[in-house]
Amino acid sequence: MKKILFFTTMLILLLSASVRSDRPVQRVLRVSDGKVITFNEMLDDLMKVSIVYVGEIHDIPAHHLNQLEIISAVHEADHPMAIGLEMFRAENQNVLDLWVKGKLSLDQFLPAYYSNWTMPWPLYRDIFLYAREHELATLGLNIPDTISKKIRENGFGSLTAEEKKQLPPGISCNVDPTYMEFIRRAYAGHSHRDKGFVNFCEAQMVWDKSMAWYVAQFLRKNPDKTMIVLAGIGHAWKRGISEQVELDPKKYTSRVVLPIVPDQLDRWTVTNADADYLLLD
Repeated sequence: MKKILFFTTMLILLLSASVRSDRPVQRVLRVSDGKVITFNEMLDDLMKVSIVYVGEIHDIPAHHLNQLEIISAVHEADHPMAIGLEMFRAENQNVLDLWVKGKLSLDQFLPAYYSNWTMPWPLYRDIFLYAREHELATLGLNIPDTISKKIRENGFGSLTAEEKKQLPPGISCNVDPTYMEFIRRAYAGHSHRDKGFVNFCEAQMVWDKSMAWYVAQFLRKNPDKTMIVLAGIGHAWKRGISEQVELDPKKYTSRVVLPIVPDQLDRWTVTNADADYLLLD
C-alpha cells in the first residue's frame, strides 16, 4: 500500500501541472454542416439533449479537461445531471455513491479507483473531485474484467450461465459486418485476425450493450437528468454505446463529441454517422 501511495503521489506531482495548465479546445467542427464553431456554441446545443457521449484517448490529459468543461458547463447552467463512467464497474456503484456524498476520504477511494481502472489517478482527478464537490450522481457503467477478457479470448458463446448473470439481463451478441467494419476503424491499432478479431468484436459489442443498458436504466428512473457519458472513443462513437441504448429517441436525444485522433479520426474523414462534434484544438 505504501508503494501505491508513493507512486500515486509522484504521479500527482509530475502530471498536475500539465493537467491544470492545458486549456479546453477553442474550435469545434460541427459535423452536420462542416462548419467550424466555438466551444461555447457547441455547449449551447449540448444543453438541449438527454445524453452527451464525450470520447477520449485515456492517457491524454487535454481530453479529460474538455470533458470537465462540458460537465461543469451543464452543471452551472442548473441542469440536473449525472456522469456515466466507463472507468468504474457497475458492481462497484456503492463506492461511487459514498465518494460523491463525501463519505470516503481520498486514501479510501484510491484503492477502489485502481481496482477499477489502470490509468493514473491525476488524469481523472479533477473530474472525480468536481463530482464530489457538487454531489453529482456518478454511474459506473463497466462490466467485470473477467467477463470481457473471456469473451475476447474465447467468444461470447464460451460464457457459462453463471457468468452471463454478471451482465445486465437480456444481453446478447449479434455482431454483423457493419459493426465489424466500425471496430476495424475505431481500433485500428488492434490485431484484426480471423477468429481472434471476431472475438474482439463480440467483446466490444457486449461492452457497448452493457454500458448502454446501465445508461438507459438510470435515465428511465431519472428522466429529468442529462447524462454525460465518458468513455474511450471506440465506445463513444455513434456506433458504440449510443446505438445500443434502448430509449425513445424522440424523448431521449443525444450528441456525440469526439477528439481528433490522427490517421483515424479527423475533420476530413469524420461523418455524421460517427459523431456530432469533433474537437479541433
